[in-house]
Amino acid sequence: MTELIPVTIITGFLGSGKTTLLKRILQGDHGVRIAVIENEFAAESIDHGLLVQDSDEQIVEMNNGCICCSVRGDLIRILGELHARRETGAIAFDHVIIETTGLAAPGPVAQTFFAEPSVSEFYMLDAILTVVDARHAQQQLTAHKEAQEQVGFADRILLSKTDLVDKDALAALRQRLVAINGRASIQKVRFGNVPLRDILNIRGFNLNAIVELEPDFLGELGHRHGDGVQSFVYHQSQPLDLLQVENFLDAVVQLFGTQLMRYKGILYVADVPCRAVFQGVHMLMGSELGAPWRDGETRASKIIFIGRDLPQDMLIRGLDRCVAKADSPVEVAA
Repeated sequence: MTELIPVTIITGFLGSGKTTLLKRILQGDHGVRIAVIENEFAAESIDHGLLVQDSDEQIVEMNNGCICCSVRGDLIRILGELHARRETGAIAFDHVIIETTGLAAPGPVAQTFFAEPSVSEFYMLDAILTVVDARHAQQQLTAHKEAQEQVGFADRILLSKTDLVDKDALAALRQRLVAINGRASIQKVRFGNVPLRDILNIRGFNLNAIVELEPDFLGELGHRHGDGVQSFVYHQSQPLDLLQVENFLDAVVQLFGTQLMRYKGILYVADVPCRAVFQGVHMLMGSELGAPWRDGETRASKIIFIGRDLPQDMLIRGLDRCVAKADSPVEVAA
């Protein structure tokens, strides 16, 4: 089986520092050959001129549209063309980076790697990196749902321009970011400087790389700042009935799929010696068996949900009713 090509999506609101980060990556002494798909909403882009330092770099521009909607077909086409040229030896690359416009919601881009067979056959979505401008983020998160969704989809949140805010303002922003997305790590990035091991080949979107879902925000779920995007973790120490869980989540996805941005979890399933691992993006969901439970290890289910205006109480009640040998049928109410 051919090894899949990892893909990193870099997102973030206008002026957050995405291109600066990308330029640092391309200039890094890491030996990774990177192809870049660059999306710019304007009809003309200057980013290509800012980025290209070496004739070996593969930069593909997608102008005059938002990558998450009108030119998604172009993304599929370009990924196909890049792979075909790689196969013939016309170009060589080990990794693909997609830089989205600051006005893009990354969800539909991520879905491309699950929903389009011609893409998923050759590419693997490694992670979504979201660059957040510490100086302007509070205003942007309040005014623009795209900024909220960019944070909500992140596997890594990179805080730029932290030198322009004081300690209290930075702490308040971190609290708000964690309330939106409790699963993504947050780290400072100054002028695009960040260790490559923290952002490339991290398998943040890979089912086999589930992290421990113990975010610190659990005691602060009531502090919402009015954001529609939020996250919460479901915990269950009793074994679950896998069929009931699948039926319940299928119904949830049908009713609330457009509101669910990311959901990901480890399930403790009755009579199964391994973890059941699953994740989803909007209405696309996948699962597989993970590592075996170790002797003496505490077995429990942990599921994190990130989305807009989620029916949290209904999700908790429904999953509680999926405990193995539960007598009551599982119902979902709109």
